[in-house]
Amino acid sequence: MIAERLDQFMARANAIYYASHDPFSDFTTAPEVSQVFGELLGLWAGIAWNLLGRPDPVLLVEAGPGRGTLMADALRAIGRAQPDFAAAAQVHLIETSSRLRAAQAQRLKQAVWHNTLEDVPHGPMILLANEFLDALPIRQFVRRGAGWTERYVGDGAWVEEPVEPPALPAMAHVLEGKVVEVNEPARAFIAGVASRLRRNRGAALFIDYGAEAGVPADTLQAIADGKPVNPLSPPGSADLTAHVDFADLAHAARTAGANVQGPVTQRHFLLHLGLRERTERLAETAKEDQAASLRNGLLRLTAPDQMGTLFKALALTSPHCPTLPGFADG
Repeated sequence: MIAERLDQFMARANAIYYASHDPFSDFTTAPEVSQVFGELLGLWAGIAWNLLGRPDPVLLVEAGPGRGTLMADALRAIGRAQPDFAAAAQVHLIETSSRLRAAQAQRLKQAVWHNTLEDVPHGPMILLANEFLDALPIRQFVRRGAGWTERYVGDGAWVEEPVEPPALPAMAHVLEGKVVEVNEPARAFIAGVASRLRRNRGAALFIDYGAEAGVPADTLQAIADGKPVNPLSPPGSADLTAHVDFADLAHAARTAGANVQGPVTQRHFLLHLGLRERTERLAETAKEDQAASLRNGLLRLTAPDQMGTLFKALALTSPHCPTLPGFADG
């Protein structure tokens, strides 16, 4: 039996899944829950642009843009409220799936696509990433006695191999059998963004689910047909994700030279941006079913027992950037 390290298995499984599935038939992300989500992120980006001195041109980048819904909603709001920002912004999307690129092109005909952050031109940048980091492949280490093993996948089952794990503070007092997760691609992406922000004016906003500081736990999960399934199901049959360790990524950003704001809960962030007020304004003139959908979206995005507190917002900025909207009193 040939076993495959978990991060390699996860990367391969998700590549097959996104190439062959419409992921939004299996799960719903915040931009699909309510148009107000994307609108507010667009206005947030516009305020950030003003605070950064209104660089022109400025790269407006989204990592993991899904169907293009978030960016389309953001650009609509920007065009109405901040035409100067709309004129300065050059839209760039980081997306590897040709299937999703085709869907995005229907909404975002002016966009330029890239496979990686490294392919995006350098310059002043505002980057948005919603539920992007959680899909990046993780490694898992398990405490076994005085040592550690690393999880591999072989024939649909876990295989553990003795290993010397990375030296991490989280490793110090882990109990027998507990799992510590490490997301090396997420760290690398954050460090790459931070390095750009150190050299050029800019800001980046990451919204994802996870703890402010990671705790030893197995958070790997798989969704197929809207339901949880075994993460070791045949590669490509389900979407694999894991919780984001925001403290770890904030440390990576600071080490690479960026300033960090947050994390704050999605509830705190969106309510401070005016999600409730904008939702009610739209609902007042909408048909009854549309108004109900808007209000249900507000609840889903902010309720503590739904997406409100599990999801967090984290901002990276170039040095000397003032506090950005949504992060005051966090």
